[in-house]
Amino acid sequence: MAKGTIQIDREKCKGCHLCVAFCPRHCIVVSQGINDKGYFPAELKEPGEDGKGCTGCAVCALVCPDIAIEVYRE
Repeated sequence: MAKGTIQIDREKCKGCHLCVAFCPRHCIVVSQGINDKGYFPAELKEPGEDGKGCTGCAVCALVCPDIAIEVYRE
């Protein structure tokens, strides 16, 4: 399985959470803290014990209306 990671720009994110809904591996969660605009941005969660983490599929970046997600693949 491919490995990847994403970076979410907390200040660009307006908290629509489309990336959370569309992530096929459920790697993205809603942050507990707010950004400067007062939104709860999305963030990448750490892989669990099952080892299922981000594959770099880029679905999150495709659905992000704020262009706040960068995808990196190994």
